Amino acid sequence: MKDIINLSILTMLLTLFNVAFMPSLSYSLSDIYEDKIYEVGELKPTDSQLKVKVGDIAPDFTLKSISGKNITLSQFRDKSNVMLTFIPAAWTPVCSDQWPGYNIARSLFEENETVILGISIDNLPTLFAWTRQMGDLWFEVLSDFWTHGKVADSYGILRGDGVAERAIFLIDKKGVLRFIHVADINTRPDLGKIVKAMQEIK
Repeated sequence: MKDIINLSILTMLLTLFNVAFMPSLSYSLSDIYEDKIYEVGELKPTDSQLKVKVGDIAPDFTLKSISGKNITLSQFRDKSNVMLTFIPAAWTPVCSDQWPGYNIARSLFEENETVILGISIDNLPTLFAWTRQMGDLWFEVLSDFWTHGKVADSYGILRGDGVAERAIFLIDKKGVLRFIHVADINTRPDLGKIVKAMQEIK
């Protein structure tokens, strides 16, 4: 019965997410800031070579958050699963729709004992201003600005133009990579696939 209820809730949330954020629709969150969003046009879908694979220990790192904290990946070891969500750039359309979407699904991440760390190569002031424009996000937003893209590069997702791929990494409580998805940079990663992968982590 609990599984049926959870599946119904998931279906409802995914429906809401798709209605609110599907890029094929004429309206999305980034439309609200249309005069502030930089249109990047169509980009090469991927432009990097992964340096990690499922089953590897996730490369550790420490980055500064817009909250002022130093966040270290290994601080979550034995406490919670972690989803790393890398985005290419602040103030761009797909990125401005993707992260607010995770606010809608917050309960699903919490139910699966997963914290989110959002990572961009933008500097802290840029990330601070952008996320405040979008409204509060419930997860930590980290800057991989200096040394430029070092964390993205350690995972093998630093593109030739100096930004990160649009990539998702799910890491379990032992620090092991359990799911990797490098999306077409022009589209948001499928939330349904992420939730399914979280549910498969025991």
